[in-house]
Amino acid sequence: MSQFLKFEVDLGNFIKNLEEMVKQNNKKIEELLEIKEKNFSNFVKPLELMEESMDEFFTPLSHINSVNNSEETQEVYTNALPIITEYSTKISQNLDIYKAFKDIEKDSSLNGEQRRVVELNIQNFELSGANLDEEKKRRLEEINLRISELSNDFSQNLINAINEYELILNEKGVEGLSDEDKKSYEVQIDGEKKYKFTLQMPPYITYMTYGEDRAIRQKYYEAFVTKAPQNSVIIDELLELRHEMAAILGFENYAQYSIKPKMAKTQESVIEFLEKLADFAKPMAIKELEELRNFANLDDLQSYDLSFYAQKLKKSKYNYDQELYRPYFEQNSVVEGLFKFLNLLFGIEFRKNSEKLWHDKAISYDVLVDKKVRARLYLDLESRLGKRGGAWMHNWQSHYIDGDGKEHLASAFIVANFPGSANSPSLLRHDDVVTLFHEMGHALHHMLSTVSENGVSGIAGVEWDAVEFPSQFLENFAYEPKVLKIFAKHYKTGEILSDDMIEKIVNVKNFESALGMLRQVEFSLFDFKLHLNLYRGDEVQKLLDSIREKTSLLKPPSYNKFQNGFAHIFAGGYAAGYYSYKWAEVLSADAFFAIVDEGIFDTKIGKDYLEIILGKGGSKSMRDLYFELRQKEPKVESLLRLNGIIR
Repeated sequence: MSQFLKFEVDLGNFIKNLEEMVKQNNKKIEELLEIKEKNFSNFVKPLELMEESMDEFFTPLSHINSVNNSEETQEVYTNALPIITEYSTKISQNLDIYKAFKDIEKDSSLNGEQRRVVELNIQNFELSGANLDEEKKRRLEEINLRISELSNDFSQNLINAINEYELILNEKGVEGLSDEDKKSYEVQIDGEKKYKFTLQMPPYITYMTYGEDRAIRQKYYEAFVTKAPQNSVIIDELLELRHEMAAILGFENYAQYSIKPKMAKTQESVIEFLEKLADFAKPMAIKELEELRNFANLDDLQSYDLSFYAQKLKKSKYNYDQELYRPYFEQNSVVEGLFKFLNLLFGIEFRKNSEKLWHDKAISYDVLVDKKVRARLYLDLESRLGKRGGAWMHNWQSHYIDGDGKEHLASAFIVANFPGSANSPSLLRHDDVVTLFHEMGHALHHMLSTVSENGVSGIAGVEWDAVEFPSQFLENFAYEPKVLKIFAKHYKTGEILSDDMIEKIVNVKNFESALGMLRQVEFSLFDFKLHLNLYRGDEVQKLLDSIREKTSLLKPPSYNKFQNGFAHIFAGGYAAGYYSYKWAEVLSADAFFAIVDEGIFDTKIGKDYLEIILGKGGSKSMRDLYFELRQKEPKVESLLRLNGIIR
């Protein structure tokens, strides 16, 4: 059995090594194409293993650029992108490789995993223009390269804006914040105690939720929603390039191109799904906003007031204050508790190792099933300067069997921006706990695959609108009393979170859930409709405004340029696919209730979920895997029930 790769990035020689790898791979591809009688083992398998090796080499650079961003990592990453993009594009458009896959597809001896690999590759070739003439291929190559550059620029602009902004406040300015939060943001400036807030999510959410000074909230909100204005120019060019790409590939628009490999099969079905959710949510959302407006007693309730008064209303209505829960969610206790829960749910174990990593706050664990090491997990959970905001899972190595019959194990990173302090323990909010459960769901989906072919192992080959299913499924358990009792204990006294406090968490889970659903539907409709036609300049804002007429009950101020920070669709992989979050939530809610109804721990459906959903990865369509798990189709009503919109 192979060992896990050592995490290391040689920035000084990365470009040279990448160019050499590309050169060797191109030579190998030429040799493979000369094989007379091509089959899966002598042609497809070597190609798949080359792709895996390239991912294993490139991923650490991408990771380090996100978690320890510097001028050097930016420069190397920026220089590497054109090389990797050109290489990938040429392979994806190679007509000879495409023809070889088409021939191998006819082989009746292919097993299920192999056939899935071949079929997905053929689909990817066709979506990449492999069967087009050389002129169109060259143009697609140019488009792919430029889109890659623009996406990186969009992301880097956000990182720079987040790192450059500072809101310096005195003691009066931080009224309403807890002592723990004040400690987290305390700085010394010219010998005086001040408090520094950046545009990273933890400080921003903290102040917008608890900061008493409305004028400061407005100033902070405006800085947040107007960051990276230069991204508006990038958006225009990205939209033009995506529209042109779709047209070259024979699609009416980019949305049609985007859903081709997804579970959703038509543009109409996506819009119908989203509008159905909006129709269900809107009546309750109107009531929720009216309740908030009455509570705030403000005639001019604004966007920068919502989090602040929602927290106060929640506390008044349910006697719930998330700050009171933080001592019960000390970061290490939460992590260990999550591990214990997963052991009870699936029988898996986590064993810490001493591997030296990119930062002293990063930790790695071996993941064991039936006492055997099956994967490796890397955690990097605390916020720091030079780290991209938000939270995410990034897959690194895949589980597969190589050409010599050796088993290779999977690995994945979980990165977050939880509050951290050198002088006090990291105390999480319950929202942070939910985030950790969510990203762990992604990591398990990748790490616990038992598939032999890396091309459909873990999250590889999983439809994009099903990728969020395992993450959303797991995060639902962060509200379950049985689960919270495992790890929610006071970091000083060891006192377990009381039944009364747990009940309050459950009661507030769906607080203003209809407003939240409308907001997600707004993002999803904006993304999807933005890619139905070619929008330019002010048309982008006008489209967003028109959608907000139906989905936003409290209109944001005119200076709000949400789109300039919408990294999911302009710097990530969610273009015309943001709806996937809600689409996958239907699966997650349906499966979640099935396990809860069986008692959560040591259930048959839990074992089936481990074997079918996690074990089989992308080896089958999630539509087929889900039916295999439940023996019936998922219902939209399960999501509405989960959100408390219907009973």
